[in-house]
Amino acid sequence: MESSAAAASSVTFYDFLDRMRNPASLDLVRSIKSFIVSSSFYAANPENDGKRVQEFYLTMEAAIREHPLWTGASEEEVDHAMEGLEKYVMTKLFSRTFASASEDSKIDHEISEKICLLQTFLKPEHLDIPAVLQNEASWLLAEKELQKINTFKAPREKLSCIMNCCRVINNLLLNASMSENHVLAGLDDFLPVLIYVTIKANPPQLHSNLKFIQLYRRQAKLVSEAAYYFTNLVSAKEFIVDLSAKSLSMDEIKFEESMQAARLTNKEMQTEASTTLLGQTDPSPTRILDENRDLSGGSNYPYMDAKAGELTIGDVERLLSLYKDVVTKYTNLRAAVRHHSLSKAGPPFPHSEGTSFSLTRPEGVNTKIDHQRGN
Repeated sequence: MESSAAAASSVTFYDFLDRMRNPASLDLVRSIKSFIVSSSFYAANPENDGKRVQEFYLTMEAAIREHPLWTGASEEEVDHAMEGLEKYVMTKLFSRTFASASEDSKIDHEISEKICLLQTFLKPEHLDIPAVLQNEASWLLAEKELQKINTFKAPREKLSCIMNCCRVINNLLLNASMSENHVLAGLDDFLPVLIYVTIKANPPQLHSNLKFIQLYRRQAKLVSEAAYYFTNLVSAKEFIVDLSAKSLSMDEIKFEESMQAARLTNKEMQTEASTTLLGQTDPSPTRILDENRDLSGGSNYPYMDAKAGELTIGDVERLLSLYKDVVTKYTNLRAAVRHHSLSKAGPPFPHSEGTSFSLTRPEGVNTKIDHQRGN
């Protein structure tokens, strides 16, 4: 699902860039670049930026419809041009517009932390999900689709991750209704499963991604199936934020005990990780070699076979600890090797005066629009 959606998006985008290379598109290119540059004239404000971007979409759609390059174009061709425009503009403005408000990062962190606690004890029955709808294989597929959301920068592609996740769930419900004679209860069946999948997935920066899509996806595209699935994930997020024992089929005392136990477990894990990191100061070759065997065994390096889309925001702290661990070992090993080499080779060659070396990075290839003459 994701691969076909991404491929279609790429074709649309590169078709848009091809048309923008045509000398006849100079006026459109100037308008696009002018809008992107003008955004830096204003202080970042999600709501205001969202309104400006949506107004720009409407202005550009009218300009494209009247442009000679799209004379006689079908509605589909105009739509493809607008999809390409949205992706180009929002990729350029991504660092300004995504999680731009400090409270967004705070909310993302709070949601992720709460989900980490819930993951330790929450079960399908706590959300009243019937056994006929409990399918680990389908749930895992839905989780992976949702976890891919940070792989993309364009609102359309982020929304596609949500839609793919929800379609997997919807197919599960339909299959259950046909093979198990389960009478579908509509949203009463769909939403609890989506909530459970979201908790299992703990998608990165959930709040910021939803806000980004809502503000910067073309409003004409947030309708029908897309709007339904998007709204359901927003509802799932809000349910998780407000989740308490009263939200679940769970005794209140048991819920509080489970949350407290999860907090203590997480705290102990963090303390253990910090202690392990602080204790890794012995640079002896034997210890370094012994510890490096974990790279193949995987006990202390659980992310060796992981893919970017499978990681969650909760993995960041652990990955940072591992990164520091690797750098520390590498630094100690390099110092030991260098000391050993110098002691055998004698004094080094003196540096030639006036000679210097520098590493330069080749100039990156600019996006196709930036090649347009008349910048």
